[in-house]
Amino acid sequence: MTRSEFVALLSKHFPERELQDVDAAVHHVFDHMTQGLAEGRRVELRGLGSFGTRQHTAHTGRNPRTGETVAVREKKVPYFRAGKELRERVNHAKHGKDPHCG
Repeated sequence: MTRSEFVALLSKHFPERELQDVDAAVHHVFDHMTQGLAEGRRVELRGLGSFGTRQHTAHTGRNPRTGETVAVREKKVPYFRAGKELRERVNHAKHGKDPHCG
């Protein structure tokens, strides 16, 4: 699902809200999540999972096209860890038995 599809879905569920208001709200939420991750905090969405960052150390890499060695700087890499409820819903949905969908 793309961001615009997500906004459209939320707009269907909240018809009293203008599309641009829903889009602004989604943008605001994602902005705050991004800012938290940039500051090294963990972001948890109950029932969905958690987002965090992992620190990758500087190392020497290799350009696969040219074979040239390249210095790769230290960086933070975001990751997502699915929560128990999401894992269960995905597994039950495969078998058509998701108790949360109606």
